[in-house]
Amino acid sequence: MLQSPTMPQPFRAVIFDLDGVLADSEPWWNEIDAKLLAEHGVTYRGEYHGPVLGVSYRLAIEFYKKAFGLSAPVAELMRRRGEIAADFFANQIDVFPLAKPVLQELRQMNLHLAVATSSVSASARPFLARRGLTAFFEVVVTGEEVEHGKPSPEIYLRAAEKLGIGADACLVIEDALSGIAAAKAAKMCVAAIPDTRFVDPHDFKKEADYLLSSLSEIPALIRRVDLAQ
Repeated sequence: MLQSPTMPQPFRAVIFDLDGVLADSEPWWNEIDAKLLAEHGVTYRGEYHGPVLGVSYRLAIEFYKKAFGLSAPVAELMRRRGEIAADFFANQIDVFPLAKPVLQELRQMNLHLAVATSSVSASARPFLARRGLTAFFEVVVTGEEVEHGKPSPEIYLRAAEKLGIGADACLVIEDALSGIAAAKAAKMCVAAIPDTRFVDPHDFKKEADYLLSSLSEIPALIRRVDLAQ
């Protein structure tokens, strides 16, 4: 665990990214994008997973357009990516096993919970409902609800505003460097849980306030911050 240079006030809210944090979706994004790109004559094997990890749909599509010379409009590609992702979230993707018990514990600690995800509403909200997670969250903000996606801070600021809680009392849980950048730009503390299947956790040490290996470590982290006040 990395201590923030300035110890925050006690956390009142926890804002979760969805992909790679609650949803075990990162292994599937290469397949989602491979299907999208195949419709435009591109064979894709996930070689650009890193550059699109955790960013907004728009930034991901703009990256693919440049990388593969796609002529289709950004809006069309974003719409189609959302359709493909919604199908994968409905039929392939599951939550991490520890997600529900950790959320239950955080609610018992009287913390306010939110989701702030680059995924579109058609993927995220039905997924949370099917997996029995919707009731844990007071607020869900999805990618198309903000003008500027991650790494812009807008989505995290919107979530805090909807919760009615100041940024300095929010802890963000992220797995991507772009999401960490978004939360830090929003002046929030960030705990990173990098997926070692896809990234090197050492890359996160200087970016996040706390480096965790599992969702299960979140309640203890919050208690330690509370005791330090």
